Amino acid sequence: MIRKNLLQLIFSGACLWRWNDKLRPVELAEIEKQAHKMLVACALWHESSRDMPLEMRADLAVKIIEGCLFDYFYRLITTDIKPPVFYRIRQNRAHYQQLTSYVLGRLEPVLAATGPFWERLRAWHDSTGQEGELDRRILAAAHLFASHWEFQLIRPHNEFDEEMPGIAQSFQDDLARYRDLPGMAMLLSAGNALARFGNLCGQLRFQIRWTQAPRLPATSVLGHMFIVAACAYMYSLAVNASPARKANNFFSGLFHDFPELLTRDIISPVKKSSPGLQDIIREYEKSELERRILGPLRKEGFASFASQIGYYLGLETGSEFQDCCRMNGQIVRLEGFGAVQAMDANALDAKDGQLLKTCDLLAAFLEAHTSIRNGVSSPQLLEARERLKTELGQLAPDCLQIGALLADFD
Repeated sequence: MIRKNLLQLIFSGACLWRWNDKLRPVELAEIEKQAHKMLVACALWHESSRDMPLEMRADLAVKIIEGCLFDYFYRLITTDIKPPVFYRIRQNRAHYQQLTSYVLGRLEPVLAATGPFWERLRAWHDSTGQEGELDRRILAAAHLFASHWEFQLIRPHNEFDEEMPGIAQSFQDDLARYRDLPGMAMLLSAGNALARFGNLCGQLRFQIRWTQAPRLPATSVLGHMFIVAACAYMYSLAVNASPARKANNFFSGLFHDFPELLTRDIISPVKKSSPGLQDIIREYEKSELERRILGPLRKEGFASFASQIGYYLGLETGSEFQDCCRMNGQIVRLEGFGAVQAMDANALDAKDGQLLKTCDLLAAFLEAHTSIRNGVSSPQLLEARERLKTELGQLAPDCLQIGALLADFD
């Protein structure tokens, strides 16, 4: 069972500011960087695994996702250590082991209950000799891409800072080591569809959710996407999902609000305010996705990746929250969590809709509850928190034990 302290740990990255010793045009939260990193990692994973059997592709995706979560949880504890200092600590095995022991001690009360996931996290951070493995290389390349994107954003505002030339050179040298990864050279080159995809993903951090209800922290669309993805993965572990289904649930959560890059965050009451408005918005999203992202990707040789994004977004099933799988080369709609459980096998490439929608509502509940707890409230937030609790109680599969989880927040 997923408990309150794990959800709060996942959410806490929304309050951790990056580059906080530099002048920033906007606040840059850790959770947004993780989302940007994993959107890029998805592209690199897809291009690197095109010719792999389905099971190998799924296993690689799971390794990348879990590696991200392992590093994210570690980062939540070490956030005050500047990267140059942290890298020097890592170079000294004894010092790094001391730091890791401290971090694991802080994480254990929250994560030990996840059992095998906790043991894999410990093994990941105890290991120092596997930097050349494909999953770690993809994560390192995506991390550098997302961090460099942030650096380019703040650099014009910090020309007076004597550290900036050295940081710029460090990024240039480090990124060059990963150009051999399929797709990486394109991501680093301007004027192509994959590079445009990577850039547009980063821009989702500028879109703040709940604009009519001030909150603390004021989560962005990009940060919300990562919260949903992380929750979807942890619940996928809880129900013993297959590797393909776990990966699909994480990436579907990560992409689920991707169209808001084109339409902005339209709150649910507005979408449901008149009959047919939701369908109009969805048709506009589909046409803009095709024109600005999917179409260009197809034209430039990334048709398979474009189709994968479409699968995550539910373009063929009508909703990103529609349960489905693949059978005989066709995408087949399934009805409800139980149907997905029954069809769960790597070969069927299933993904959850009901579970994903539960995580979407749960992330929104966390956003409202955390702001109220932090002292920034409003009638809209109070109403939203109660409405979301009711919707979660009605929607969530019984095996997720959402009622007991929400009781922890009372």
